[in-house]
Amino acid sequence: MIISGGVNVYPKEIEDVLSMHPQIADVAVIGVPHPDWGESVLAMVVLRQGETLAPEAIRDFCRGKLADYKIPRLVEIVDTLPRNASGKILKHVLRAGWGGLAGH
Repeated sequence: MIISGGVNVYPKEIEDVLSMHPQIADVAVIGVPHPDWGESVLAMVVLRQGETLAPEAIRDFCRGKLADYKIPRLVEIVDTLPRNASGKILKHVLRAGWGGLAGH
Protein backbone atom coordinates (compact mmCIF):
# COMPACT_ATOMS: atom_id res chain seq x y z
CA MET A 1 0.00 0.00 0.00
CA ILE A 2 1.11 3.54 -0.79
CA ILE A 3 0.15 6.40 1.51
CA SER A 4 0.11 9.63 -0.48
CA GLY A 5 -1.13 12.78 1.23
CA GLY A 6 -2.77 10.67 3.94
CA VAL A 7 -4.77 8.63 1.41
CA ASN A 8 -4.32 4.88 0.93
CA VAL A 9 -3.50 3.92 -2.65
CA TYR A 10 -3.39 0.26 -3.68
CA PRO A 11 -0.80 -0.47 -6.40
CA LYS A 12 -2.70 -3.51 -7.74
CA GLU A 13 -5.68 -1.35 -8.72
CA ILE A 14 -3.44 0.97 -10.75
CA GLU A 15 -1.51 -1.94 -12.26
CA ASP A 16 -4.78 -3.54 -13.37
CA VAL A 17 -5.84 -0.37 -15.19
CA LEU A 18 -2.44 0.14 -16.84
CA SER A 19 -2.36 -3.52 -17.91
CA MET A 20 -5.44 -2.84 -20.06
CA HIS A 21 -3.45 -0.44 -22.27
CA PRO A 22 -2.71 -2.21 -25.58
CA GLN A 23 0.86 -0.85 -25.79
CA ILE A 24 1.87 -1.86 -22.25
CA ALA A 25 3.41 -5.31 -21.76
CA ASP A 26 4.19 -5.14 -18.04
CA VAL A 27 3.85 -2.68 -15.17
CA ALA A 28 4.76 -2.24 -11.53
CA VAL A 29 3.46 0.53 -9.30
CA ILE A 30 5.41 1.59 -6.22
CA GLY A 31 5.45 4.40 -3.72
CA VAL A 32 8.51 6.62 -3.68
CA PRO A 33 9.41 9.26 -1.10
CA HIS A 34 7.90 12.69 -1.60
CA PRO A 35 8.77 15.64 0.67
CA ASP A 36 5.19 16.94 0.94
CA TRP A 37 2.94 13.91 0.44
CA GLY A 38 4.92 11.21 2.21
CA GLU A 39 4.87 9.04 -0.90
CA SER A 40 4.19 9.63 -4.57
CA VAL A 41 2.81 7.04 -6.99
CA LEU A 42 5.37 5.84 -9.55
CA ALA A 43 4.45 3.52 -12.43
CA MET A 44 7.30 1.63 -14.05
CA VAL A 45 6.11 0.50 -17.45
CA VAL A 46 7.49 -1.98 -19.99
CA LEU A 47 6.13 -1.33 -23.47
CA ARG A 48 5.35 -4.01 -26.01
CA GLN A 49 8.13 -4.56 -28.53
CA GLY A 50 8.30 -1.81 -31.13
CA GLU A 51 5.88 0.49 -29.30
CA THR A 52 6.51 4.04 -28.14
CA LEU A 53 4.40 5.89 -25.63
CA ALA A 54 5.00 9.13 -23.76
CA PRO A 55 4.61 9.13 -19.97
CA GLU A 56 1.89 11.79 -20.23
CA ALA A 57 -0.11 9.53 -22.58
CA ILE A 58 0.02 6.83 -19.92
CA ARG A 59 -1.28 9.28 -17.31
CA ASP A 60 -4.02 10.38 -19.73
CA PHE A 61 -5.07 6.74 -20.17
CA CYS A 62 -5.70 6.55 -16.42
CA ARG A 63 -8.00 9.59 -16.37
CA GLY A 64 -11.61 8.51 -16.05
CA LYS A 65 -10.53 5.03 -14.93
CA LEU A 66 -8.91 6.03 -11.64
CA ALA A 67 -9.51 8.77 -9.09
CA ASP A 68 -7.13 11.70 -9.61
CA TYR A 69 -5.11 10.87 -6.49
CA LYS A 70 -4.47 7.33 -7.83
CA ILE A 71 -3.11 8.46 -11.21
CA PRO A 72 0.66 7.98 -11.17
CA ARG A 73 2.42 11.31 -10.69
CA LEU A 74 5.55 9.73 -12.11
CA VAL A 75 5.86 7.31 -15.02
CA GLU A 76 9.11 5.70 -16.10
CA ILE A 77 9.49 3.59 -19.22
CA VAL A 78 11.86 0.68 -18.50
CA ASP A 79 13.15 -2.26 -20.54
CA THR A 80 12.39 -4.94 -17.93
CA LEU A 81 11.15 -5.39 -14.40
CA PRO A 82 13.22 -7.42 -11.93
CA ARG A 83 11.62 -10.73 -10.94
CA ASN A 84 12.41 -13.57 -8.58
CA ALA A 85 12.62 -17.23 -9.64
CA SER A 86 8.85 -17.66 -9.40
CA GLY A 87 8.18 -14.60 -11.56
CA LYS A 88 7.10 -12.14 -8.87
CA ILE A 89 8.17 -8.53 -9.47
CA LEU A 90 10.80 -7.43 -6.95
CA LYS A 91 9.35 -4.08 -5.94
CA HIS A 92 11.97 -3.55 -3.23
CA VAL A 93 14.63 -3.65 -5.97
CA LEU A 94 12.69 -1.02 -7.94
CA ARG A 95 12.43 1.24 -4.89
CA ALA A 96 16.12 0.85 -4.08
CA GLY A 97 17.17 1.59 -7.65
CA TRP A 98 14.91 4.58 -8.21
CA GLY A 99 16.87 7.82 -8.53
CA GLY A 100 14.57 10.17 -6.66
CA LEU A 101 12.57 13.23 -7.62
CA ALA A 102 15.50 15.01 -9.30
CA GLY A 103 14.48 15.62 -12.88
CA HIS A 104 10.81 14.75 -12.28
